[in-house]
Amino acid sequence: MAHVRRASLALCIAALVSACSGGSNTGETTGTAPPQPGEPQGCTGSCVNANSFLTPGDVRKIVGQAVAEASARNASGVIAVVDRVGNVLGVYRMNGTRVTVRVGTQRGVVGGLEGLGVPTELAAIAKAITGAYLSSEGNAFSTRTANQIVQEHFNPGEFNAPSGPLFGVQFSQLSCSDLMLRSPLTSTGPGPHRSPLGLSADPGGFPLYKDGVPVGGIGVSADPDYGLDPTISDLDQDLDELIATAGTFGFGAPLDRRGDRITVDGKTFRFSDAQFSDLSAAPGATGNLDTAGSFTAVPAYTDGVVKAGTVFGTPGSGYVPAGSLYPGRDAFVLVGADGANRFPPRAGTDGAGAITAEEARVVVDEALAIANAARAQIRRPFGTQARVSINVVDTNGVILAFGRTRDAPIFGTDVSLQKARTAAFYSGAFAAADLNSRPEVAYFAGALLPSEAAPDRFNLTVVDRVQISEYVTRVREFTGNASALGDGAFAFSDRAGGNLSRPYYPDGIISPQSGPFSRPFDQWSPFHDGIQLDLVYNQLALHVAHYVNQLGLPIFLEGQLLVGAPRPGFPTPLADPPPGSCTGLQRLANGIQIFPGSVPIYRGNQLIGAIGVSGDGIDQDDMISFLGVHNAGLRLNTGLGNAPREIRADQLVVRGARLRYVQCPQSPFIGSDQQNVCEGK
Repeated sequence: MAHVRRASLALCIAALVSACSGGSNTGETTGTAPPQPGEPQGCTGSCVNANSFLTPGDVRKIVGQAVAEASARNASGVIAVVDRVGNVLGVYRMNGTRVTVRVGTQRGVVGGLEGLGVPTELAAIAKAITGAYLSSEGNAFSTRTANQIVQEHFNPGEFNAPSGPLFGVQFSQLSCSDLMLRSPLTSTGPGPHRSPLGLSADPGGFPLYKDGVPVGGIGVSADPDYGLDPTISDLDQDLDELIATAGTFGFGAPLDRRGDRITVDGKTFRFSDAQFSDLSAAPGATGNLDTAGSFTAVPAYTDGVVKAGTVFGTPGSGYVPAGSLYPGRDAFVLVGADGANRFPPRAGTDGAGAITAEEARVVVDEALAIANAARAQIRRPFGTQARVSINVVDTNGVILAFGRTRDAPIFGTDVSLQKARTAAFYSGAFAAADLNSRPEVAYFAGALLPSEAAPDRFNLTVVDRVQISEYVTRVREFTGNASALGDGAFAFSDRAGGNLSRPYYPDGIISPQSGPFSRPFDQWSPFHDGIQLDLVYNQLALHVAHYVNQLGLPIFLEGQLLVGAPRPGFPTPLADPPPGSCTGLQRLANGIQIFPGSVPIYRGNQLIGAIGVSGDGIDQDDMISFLGVHNAGLRLNTGLGNAPREIRADQLVVRGARLRYVQCPQSPFIGSDQQNVCEGK
């Protein structure tokens, strides 16, 4: 019974996993006009120096500026500051701040994270991490940018337009990931570090810069909602965004790197609806941190002491030059606290025909070569090479090699692994059995921390239950293939699997038909998207339950005590879910991803693994994955390569629409007008 109670509880708090929220202004100057000819080029990925980090004094100044704005508005909230790799440098709680914020889209959706009250400090940390992780020397994105790119249409409100280019990215950087590291609490340590609620699309999170170099992020949670903005055609005066904007004064993103200077498909990204001219306090004014509140400990994230950030590209950050591993590629790898490469090339674990260590290295090496030659989509200055992260895995989901180009955004480190694992998973004959083995998901509503009505407990009620095995049935009925996910007959890229993961099928076309991996649109939201959240909800909930236990609070489910605080008379508190436990499946140890940028890898007709790429544009990610494997196959001459054309998912016509496999950009290479670079391969 104790085991059952723990499982139920876990299910519960995932509540806060978090999906989306959005944006803020961070420039010393503001504006949205197109860049002028001859505008300075600025940093292009190599500006980091020994001073490119946030000092404790910087953290206090940033927080003080945010506190001044909140005080001027008679508001209170939590302000979080992180460094570029997710170390929590300070969390400040103002006096009178609410305990929880409410997750939701106000669309009447039941289940998922909808309707949950999540701890305010966790929401602030997730926003700060989002601003830091989505940005680089070449682009500055906010949580408002994230809001724009995770909804059912791009842009939101443009009916019959395809879904957002990073649809599903909100469920990455998860607390249970095997790649994301855990904070040492009393100090900073190598990253990338996990986020308590994934990536956020709720306005109020921005990147922080020093001399053109991203050094971290700020997140603010002050208003009662943790949601998103479904209408981007107007300008909002969002409280969280205004307070966060004040915090960025002197640490703002360069104007010509902000999202509102970068376009995709002819559409400009949103960065912030707030300008310094909108502030109630004078920009740069600081509040009295001794009287307005205090820096506070957040179990599993910080001990409450303000810290200095790390310098990106040094061992302390977890990202270092690759040296001779990928010669001539200007590549970087991940290292741990001991300074050793966390993922050196290794052989596959899946038996005869497995990828060798040298093959894994060559696949990453060739993908790096394509990235270095490719023109980035979401970076400035124009003509900059693509900056991406690359993961290669075997069919068991084991990481065989990792590499990244200079200045790639941090979020792609985890996302590229999710993409690789998802492509291998859906292409294998084991997917159905693995999904059928997963336990029921119970979704909860209620407060994740005590309310004024019940200040001594954590109350939850079950609002929905989902059987993961139902997705196997749905896919088989949807495709008309009684053995789908169990025969390994077709090769699925993330673009192909994503086609089946949208609330409208075909993607974006409004109709009653949804993809079999998605919730139907009347039950769907970015906080309740289908199999992606269902697979990880239990462990996300357990992480939050663990967090609540550390605060000394008992947890009740529909009036029954499930787990108590660490005090006499209560059961032993819950442990934090271990790394790699997100789905209970080794093959999907950090969850799945459902936007493009991966292909499976074959040796002849045998599936042997996959590559995932994430960084500077989803079409670029597709091309780097596909051509990286193709060129590695030519170089190695060992039979390794892309899936045979006849089994690629684009050979399937499902419900009148052909699935997509990869989409390579036009004129993709710097200094070349070469077209159709993926055709015929």
